[in-house]
Amino acid sequence: MPISPRIEHCIESVHSAYILEIFNETIANSTALYEYQPRTPEFMREWFAEKRSKNFPVLGAFDECGVLMGFASYGRFRPQPAFKYTVEHSIYLHPTHRGKGIGRILLDALIEHAHAHQIHCMVGVIDASNTASIMLHEQLGFTYAGMIQQAGFKFGEWLDVAFYQLLLNTPDKPVDG
Repeated sequence: MPISPRIEHCIESVHSAYILEIFNETIANSTALYEYQPRTPEFMREWFAEKRSKNFPVLGAFDECGVLMGFASYGRFRPQPAFKYTVEHSIYLHPTHRGKGIGRILLDALIEHAHAHQIHCMVGVIDASNTASIMLHEQLGFTYAGMIQQAGFKFGEWLDVAFYQLLLNTPDKPVDG
């Protein structure tokens, strides 16, 4: 029986600790985040504040009991104003919920949100060894946009970063400035 999570916006006061747990498990056990140290509650306060100030989503996938199985978000790709229609997105799943199709559901919801908010280009920055994430992005129409070799170093190895992008048919009326 396929999983059908409920997708909702995460609320900082309710979900921050669960998102922090997923972030820190990912940092400790994978190359999906090129970080060495666990994130802190203070980091989460700043992270949520940034998302709120820019109207960026934090979407959660919840099971029938309301347990957060994973989350997805996007944020600024680069700070310069000309990048205002481009976002970099992320999807993280609790380890017990990986490989169940939840990432696809979250990425679909993120694409829908980006389209509704007049985003033109979504960028996934993916560790090149993360074949599951690469396959997911390709299945949803993302195209390979390049590789930076040996961009990171973690777990005693050089890590390559692959860029994947999806162009949306928005904004309706792009403007300079």
